[in-house]
Amino acid sequence: MKFTKMQGLGNDYVYVNCMDGMIDNPSEVARFVSDRHFGIGSDGLILILPSQRADFKMRMFNSDGSESEMCGNGIRCVGKYVYDYGLTDKTTVGIETLAGIKILELIVEDRKVSRVRVDMGEPILDPARIPVNSDKNRFVDEPVVIGGDTYRVTCVSMGNPHAVAYVEEVENFPLEVVGPKMETHSLYPKKVNAEFVQVVDRGKLKMRVWERGAGETLACGTGACAVLVASVLNGLTERKATVQLLGGDLTIEWNEKDNRVYMTGPAVKVFDGVIEI
Repeated sequence: MKFTKMQGLGNDYVYVNCMDGMIDNPSEVARFVSDRHFGIGSDGLILILPSQRADFKMRMFNSDGSESEMCGNGIRCVGKYVYDYGLTDKTTVGIETLAGIKILELIVEDRKVSRVRVDMGEPILDPARIPVNSDKNRFVDEPVVIGGDTYRVTCVSMGNPHAVAYVEEVENFPLEVVGPKMETHSLYPKKVNAEFVQVVDRGKLKMRVWERGAGETLACGTGACAVLVASVLNGLTERKATVQLLGGDLTIEWNEKDNRVYMTGPAVKVFDGVIEI
């Protein structure tokens, strides 16, 4: 199997061109290639496929083999892949995902894509659609008890579910303890991605993320978008801010006019290879 290893802010995936044919058992392949000791090493597997609704289609599998609706860092690298490898010459492309069609603006330098601005769509705040087990109209600044501690949580879907909680300091926060408990809390029927956020000022946020099906990762694009939306809803930031993740920074904007969230960040190729599966 030919593949390309790519990363967005350290959120790394194995990319496979499936334009001419689908691979067998993608969940099993995802588990194998993601293993950092016996495989390639990644946060998951992303397949690039033909689409009848957009320019291309992506399918994204976590390191545990589960399929997710969307990946913000991953989709930026899809944009870089299809342009840099000559699958398109367009600098605005539509990518079909399980969370709908996302429009990418490719920022090209020296004939290669360096950064990508993604229209991530409108945030979903209805608990039934996130989903969250709540009868409220919105799940904003609600108490959630984890291990005896109470966290004020705001839930947002950016095509996949996120629970955003605010802490005084994220660097030494016990994410490996609290993250999996938040992910599997009974509030979330499909589990949840858990973000823990430190507000630096009204234009800057620091976050760490425990991703559903993958554990802690260096970055999460949909998570950064959810964090910005949650922070606006809680009156903590402006509608455009820098979100600092372990792997680097993303610029996130929740546009007031069209209610859509825009994410801008880098996409980087690591290497090409061939592996037996």
